[in-house]
Amino acid sequence: MRINSGFRHAVQAIAEGSLIALLIVGLMAGTALAGKGGGGKPGSSGGGGSFTVAMVADADGNGAPNHADTITFNVTTGADRPFVSVNCYQGSDWVYAASVGFFADYPWSKDFILSASSWTGGAADCSARLYTSKDGIRTTTLATMSFVVGA
Repeated sequence: MRINSGFRHAVQAIAEGSLIALLIVGLMAGTALAGKGGGGKPGSSGGGGSFTVAMVADADGNGAPNHADTITFNVTTGADRPFVSVNCYQGSDWVYAASVGFFADYPWSKDFILSASSWTGGAADCSARLYTSKDGIRTTTLATMSFVVGA
């Protein structure tokens, strides 16, 4: 049985249009959830949060994070065992990465020293992510932020 090529092209165009519409709706829904800093179900341990940068050691006293300063975060969330990860870049070079737990029995410091062997000086663009994980592998992002670290 031969199918009319015009009919086949029409069916293909409808299928492609439907797929594009579905992708757009999915992207819009994902953007809406990301903007709210959540995505967890109400009442679950993954349900949203907020966080802000807090200075711990400010070498030049300007109140803003600079290379070699120490920062932490003020974290507000109902999630169990929240973490904050920080990644910093100088242009396309990844110069800093660290993750810290913000829960009572986390055994190490909650501070981020903004320096590394790969980052010996200069300004950097940083992003922070508040997240939680039930198994140490899969994570749920609760909120994100960007900040600049001065030279």
